[in-house]
Amino acid sequence: MTIAVVDYHKGNLKSVERGLAAAGGDVLVTDDAAAIARADAVVLPGVGAFADAAATMEALGQAGVVRARIAAGLHFLGICLGMHLMFEEGVEGAPDEDDESSTHNARGLAVLPGVVGAMPKQDEQGLSYKVPHVGWNTVRFPGERQGGEVDGSSPLFDGIPSGTYFYFTHGFIAPSGPFVIGETAHSVTFPSAVQYGDVAFGVQFHPEKSSDAGARLLRNFVSIVKGA
Repeated sequence: MTIAVVDYHKGNLKSVERGLAAAGGDVLVTDDAAAIARADAVVLPGVGAFADAAATMEALGQAGVVRARIAAGLHFLGICLGMHLMFEEGVEGAPDEDDESSTHNARGLAVLPGVVGAMPKQDEQGLSYKVPHVGWNTVRFPGERQGGEVDGSSPLFDGIPSGTYFYFTHGFIAPSGPFVIGETAHSVTFPSAVQYGDVAFGVQFHPEKSSDAGARLLRNFVSIVKGA
């Protein structure tokens, strides 16, 4: 079962490759759209700015292939920027970056609805927060916030309790919606994990840099792929 790690020419992907290999995956790092189309699963890592990454993926023919493969039921994991790219649009690197309602936002893969915007630098009480948000923070499941049972219902979080710490580094956040399976609080509460059907997952944090919890999440993803 080959897992293609998409190389869109924006950074070193070795840590993602090593993390997936350690989790039992047969990993291929590639920028070739045809190789991505042949893979059994796809991982889109998080390096660079939304607009630049989206443009490169379109130019290399990667974006159309990834969209088509997800639509066909291929398992997918987006990491950090890779999660952002699952959405319809993003303001990062766009001509009108400060205007989330702009018609000039960069276009994403449109697997999930909404616009990825800038993280606020203040909370509702006016307290300032450091942005970008860098460091360890907890991921909690939406049921806990709503007073329901603390249950990570997604197989991606199998064996990972609500409140587990993961490593973050980002200044932009995804919109909320029924697709959210994990949340984190900084200046605001934002989606830190999302899911599209039983096929595609996205995480705001970096599992490859998140010690034992991140390793468990990557093992879970590899298990999902192998069980398909």
